[in-house]
Amino acid sequence: MAWDQTPERWVREFKFDDFRAAMAFLNQVAEVAEEHGHHPEIFNVYGRVRLTLTTHDAGNTVTEKDYRLAAAIDALLEG
Repeated sequence: MAWDQTPERWVREFKFDDFRAAMAFLNQVAEVAEEHGHHPEIFNVYGRVRLTLTTHDAGNTVTEKDYRLAAAIDALLEG
C-alpha cells in the first residue's frame, strides 16, 4: 500500500498481527523520525497504525522533510 497523498499531508495505514508488533514498528519509526528531525502524527489501535506526514512550520503542507521521512519509513518495511 502506498501513501495517500494530498498537498497538505501524506497518510499511510499499516496492519500488524497484534499490538506488540505494531509497537515494535512504531519504535523503529521513532528512531528514524529522530534521525530526520521530523515526526509523524501517529494513530495506533488493535494492530493498526496510521501515520500522517505534514510539515507544520511550513503551513501544514508536504515538504522535502516529508518525502525523506516517508522513504525512510518505507525502507523499514522492505528491511
